[in-house]
Amino acid sequence: MSRPKVAIYWAASCGGCDTKILDTDEKLLDIAAAVDIVFWPIAMDFKYADLEKFADREIDLTIINGAVRNSEQEHIVKLLRRKSKVVAALGACAVSGGIPGLANQFTADEMLDYIYRKTLTTEPNSQPPKTETETEDGVLTLPKFYNTVFSLPQVIDVEYFIPGCPPPPSLIAKALELFVAGELPPPPAFVVGDKSVCDECPRERTGKFEVKQWKRLATHQPEQSNKCLLEQGFLCLGPATPSGCGALCPKANMPCEGCMGKSQDVVDRGAKFISTIASLYPAKTEEEIKKMLDEIPDLVGTLYRFDLPSSVLRGKVKKS
Repeated sequence: MSRPKVAIYWAASCGGCDTKILDTDEKLLDIAAAVDIVFWPIAMDFKYADLEKFADREIDLTIINGAVRNSEQEHIVKLLRRKSKVVAALGACAVSGGIPGLANQFTADEMLDYIYRKTLTTEPNSQPPKTETETEDGVLTLPKFYNTVFSLPQVIDVEYFIPGCPPPPSLIAKALELFVAGELPPPPAFVVGDKSVCDECPRERTGKFEVKQWKRLATHQPEQSNKCLLEQGFLCLGPATPSGCGALCPKANMPCEGCMGKSQDVVDRGAKFISTIASLYPAKTEEEIKKMLDEIPDLVGTLYRFDLPSSVLRGKVKKS
């Protein structure tokens, strides 16, 4: 029997997810021996023409990391969807929009205008790139830069989700091993733990508490103790984030930023956590509430760092 065909593609992402695939170490060698990697342009010399030659549903599994930001990415993920039996979203950008999704607070024109006309390093009369440019050798084309960043499920159907920024190699290896063994759970399914980050965290919680001040790592340092970071006044999203990462950030004195996504019974993780913040902070007057919010300089970036496109808010209202 022929080995299963596997494709891997990155869209709007930083490449960290591809690195974590390699970080599965010797397990990757076992998996590579059991499958045929038929498309992985970041690691091997594949062309889009190679992908187009496959029959529909000929590829057994496609793993896509990154959000969808432009027309090229949309075209390729839709092509991969047509060519594949199963698609897995790898990493926060693909699963829920990720950090690129914070761009949904602005229009594409606002961002391009700032980058090409208003920064200190821009040249006088600098112009944003055009989709088509006439030259003496013909027309040069670039992908269309969309007004909105989309998560992968907002563009194509997805069977499996492996969150994280980037995902822990252990979860990637687990998903690939289940695929090779033919033991993937019925879709749609998330490859995460069934508890919260707090359940994996070794830090000690004392129970009921109040927070007098929300602190930032830029100006405050955690206590030299094993005390819960949330109890110390650091915005740690561990209570609202699924387990599976091993609580790596709290173990390193970093509050959980929520890259593993939201629990499946939560509609909007940002809204849920703002309710948690309000319940912990003893603010009763409008002035006290304003003081609390002023202590969080980037509320959207803190509460929706990895999932603004797939949240209830979605981002700025845009014409297109």
